Amino acid sequence: MQAIKNAVAALIAVLPERLSARLRAKNYRYRLADVPPAPVAENTPVRLYVAPVNFAGQGYQWARAAELLPQVSAVSMQYVKPGDFGYPVDNAVPVNVTRFSRAWQKRQFEAVSGNFTHVIAEANRAMFGTLFDTGAQANTRAEIQALQARGVQVAALCHGTELRLPSRHKEIDQWSPFNDESWALIPGFEAKALSTRQVLSDTGVPVFVSTPELLLDWPAAQWLPIVIDVERWAQADAPLQHPVLRVVHAPSKDMVKGTHLIEDTMRRLHEEGVVDYRVVRGVPAADMPAVIGASDIVIDQFRIGNYGTAAIEAMAAGRLVISHVHDQVRDHVRTVSARELPTLEATPDSLEATIRDVAAHRDRYRAQALAGPEFVRELHDGRLSSRVLAEFLSPAGR
Repeated sequence: MQAIKNAVAALIAVLPERLSARLRAKNYRYRLADVPPAPVAENTPVRLYVAPVNFAGQGYQWARAAELLPQVSAVSMQYVKPGDFGYPVDNAVPVNVTRFSRAWQKRQFEAVSGNFTHVIAEANRAMFGTLFDTGAQANTRAEIQALQARGVQVAALCHGTELRLPSRHKEIDQWSPFNDESWALIPGFEAKALSTRQVLSDTGVPVFVSTPELLLDWPAAQWLPIVIDVERWAQADAPLQHPVLRVVHAPSKDMVKGTHLIEDTMRRLHEEGVVDYRVVRGVPAADMPAVIGASDIVIDQFRIGNYGTAAIEAMAAGRLVISHVHDQVRDHVRTVSARELPTLEATPDSLEATIRDVAAHRDRYRAQALAGPEFVRELHDGRLSSRVLAEFLSPAGR
């Protein structure tokens, strides 16, 4: 049966696009009309392509940060699927098109390799679908090398799981999700992180990481700060004003954020009337500023030890962020900016006492919340990320 499936797949792969799309439509929901045009590079000396995941809209934001540099234009690409959060992106491509449209794969590679001078490859994920696959494995190494052979300057950008080594992380934090032996995904994460390391070593590309915690996994990397639209998150009202403090927790991944570790504590505080606690899931990106703006406190994460997009957005809104952040991260932020990260430290063990203290002494914590917008403007409005990208995007490197 598998041999028949392989034969059918091979036949479809060599058919003209208009025929193969029809044959795939039933199983893969891919139509010829779904195939977007190739990205267009502007007429600038430096032309950057960022692909293919755009996690939390960051590929798009880093592209805009790059364009703060003189003589630089940029295009972000993302493979999208139903149910995505709707983050902005320049070149959205349905995921089944990337997987099954050989015409799109070839056209996309030719457009990028022939018209862009620089590429930032995100998350060790395939930028050109299965075009460079070997066996069952997406061959990102071959993608990078093919771009380099065409004279394109390539850098890698790691967001988290694809680089973070579980066997390392669990040794430095008792709350690490990788200490949970029942989590069946851990061996896969370990293998993926080792694979990413091999790709980075084999290709020798510059490496950027989105959070300082990942510098422990690749010390030669540069921190490329997350970028947000600061004005979109700004709020006019002061924090910690509601009679019963409104607390929001918006876990992207419960296991990683530690939602189950704080659930009993937060339910108890809610039932006692200390806080009004709300867990937010599945809210479109466009609606999140209103959700965060209506809160007093945002509880972020308790297992990885970094701070990411959700915490930055909450700080930009002037809300008090409570999270578990490693000293290594706080020290790196201080070294880069001479600023203190204005998130309130707590672990699952200390969260209840921390929130009760905030509720009892609001004035003591209000200044920390109000430090958030200025901190975000300094580190996360795109200017610092632009400076970090400047050396890689230098026309002299061409």
